Amino acid sequence: MTGIGWFMSLIIGALAGWLAGRFMDREHSLIMNIVLGVVGAMVLNWILSTILGSTLGGLIGQTFVGFAGACLLIAAAKMIRDRNS
Repeated sequence: MTGIGWFMSLIIGALAGWLAGRFMDREHSLIMNIVLGVVGAMVLNWILSTILGSTLGGLIGQTFVGFAGACLLIAAAKMIRDRNS
């Protein structure tokens, strides 16, 4: 997450992961919510900076990016699980 410290990244990641889990109707632990939020934000920040040349900044912008990235990760995991079963 750009421009945010590690502690705030964990808080935003937990919030974004929890919101994504609720939105996608999935239940995850606190650690998994943090991982989904932080990794989702990193992935979507990379995609946005590659395509657009910049990303959303600030707490609200990074929370949205983390939420959207976590939703993408949850959807990808669901597609992989559904394909294998």
